[in-house]
Amino acid sequence: MSEEKAQPEEALEEEALGEVEHDLDALLEERDQYLDLAKRTKADFENYRKRMAADVLAASGRGKAEVLRDVLPVLDDLERAIEAAGLDPEGDSDDGLAHGVLLVFRSLRESLNGHGIEAVDPTGERFDPQAHEALSMQPADGVESGTVVETMQKGYRLGEQLLRPARVVVAQ
Repeated sequence: MSEEKAQPEEALEEEALGEVEHDLDALLEERDQYLDLAKRTKADFENYRKRMAADVLAASGRGKAEVLRDVLPVLDDLERAIEAAGLDPEGDSDDGLAHGVLLVFRSLRESLNGHGIEAVDPTGERFDPQAHEALSMQPADGVESGTVVETMQKGYRLGEQLLRPARVVVAQ
């Protein structure tokens, strides 16, 4: 009889062991699923963080460009005033007012340069409709057709971004 009792006990032990192994396998599978979910969530969050950083940088660049576009006409006006007064933008003047205008012009230009703004004067270059705005065409001797012969208004760039196209006259 002791053998008969031993067999059912062994069967029960094996059955219990099988259930424990099954439960363990189920728990390990659930753990792996949660681990995979955690890894995907971490990767999604990292991608989101990178996208947000890029969006903030792009928005900052757009805001900066918008403000700079508003400042460019002031620079143009100062440049025209200096030209109308017959002054050299890089020179000096004994007249107090002219000297002050030159200082303001240079200060503004240096400030814009410090922010990465560069003037574009395409005179002598090939006309590029992506970077230039043609105001007119005129015949020009000794100049190939499609070449910028005069810049009416300088263009400006912020790095690779065109803030304002140069307004030009193109050779026919």
